Amino acid sequence: MNKLKVGVIFGSRSTEHDISVVTAIASIIKPLELSGRYEVIAIYIDKKGNWYSDPKLKDINLFSSGEIDNWLKRNRPIQLGIGEGLSLIKPGLAKKPLKIDVVFPATHGTHGEDGELMGLLDMANVAYVGCDMPSSALAMDKALAKIVASESNIPSTKYVWFYAKDFADDAKKVLKRLAGLRYPLFVKPVHLGSSIAITRVKSETELKNAIEVAAHYDNKVIVEEEVQNLIEATVPVIGNDKLIPALVEQPVTHDDDFFDFETKYMAGGKKGKGGKTNGSQGYSRLPADLPKDLMDQAEKTALDVYRALGCSGIARVDLLVDTKAKKVYFNEVNPLPGSLYAHNWRAAGRSNVELVEELVKLALDKHEDKQALNTVFDTNYLKQY
Repeated sequence: MNKLKVGVIFGSRSTEHDISVVTAIASIIKPLELSGRYEVIAIYIDKKGNWYSDPKLKDINLFSSGEIDNWLKRNRPIQLGIGEGLSLIKPGLAKKPLKIDVVFPATHGTHGEDGELMGLLDMANVAYVGCDMPSSALAMDKALAKIVASESNIPSTKYVWFYAKDFADDAKKVLKRLAGLRYPLFVKPVHLGSSIAITRVKSETELKNAIEVAAHYDNKVIVEEEVQNLIEATVPVIGNDKLIPALVEQPVTHDDDFFDFETKYMAGGKKGKGGKTNGSQGYSRLPADLPKDLMDQAEKTALDVYRALGCSGIARVDLLVDTKAKKVYFNEVNPLPGSLYAHNWRAAGRSNVELVEELVKLALDKHEDKQALNTVFDTNYLKQY
């Protein structure tokens, strides 16, 4: 019996390119191969947007050593065949195209996780893991996600969003709009993940500088009020119709820090200054240090957000908890959590192999349901011309 061909797509033209490589190889490709059930095809998109496929791309040492640059010079990009599925075509080879049965996206950030890749996969009519194009686009736009959440009566912190060009054209006008927000504030690029270019500010001077930094990475910026008496919480969720939450997790930082890129990915959570270390980089408590009522409220809010945005497969919902007011606020959604948050799922009772197997099954189920929808309508319209 032929094994299901699973194409793992990673890299891409994104500020989170390197994180994507680690997620793909360590958290997706390895457990898929350990299951013994799939033929795993590595599909790498370089920083210029060229696509490559080769078994050697499954080796993290190719990337960590820097040899990837020389490898790319020696190899030619592949071509894609789309229509009745997704096929990989290697130029100059007589072999027939390699047809992919299921795609497992591992692209973080822009040109991937933001829905662009999902649109291509929908056009190709191939099953794929995770959120579809509309939910990915919503989740990766922090402003739109908050608007949708608000329409579903899910509380968020007070915020203002604007286009970077508007600030460049008339900074005073934008700052006037922000005057109603209470410091400290957080300034964020709307579409980026991994906490890149996020700044906490306490004055208008800091605010201006932070907006300029965010505008360097994105065309939209969001400014939010800080939650008082804060405990951050995050809840990974899997499922299409039936949703399964993992554990409510608490990122751990000092009072003067926030959960930034450095804390997440470098130096083991700022050299391990988090206390209890059960997370993938040693920066979080599992489960979160919250009373049961707030724990239940956090889990319910995460599931409500997941449904409101139309997520499927997998996503991670980030929350802000005011422990004194006993209130949980929606912060943002990550439609492709780094490392799939496998450390959390392990603690919740799912191994890495079980997690990726479940996600492939959910992808196939979602695709089967989609095929049942009628997207073609026969008419006599063209006969009149």
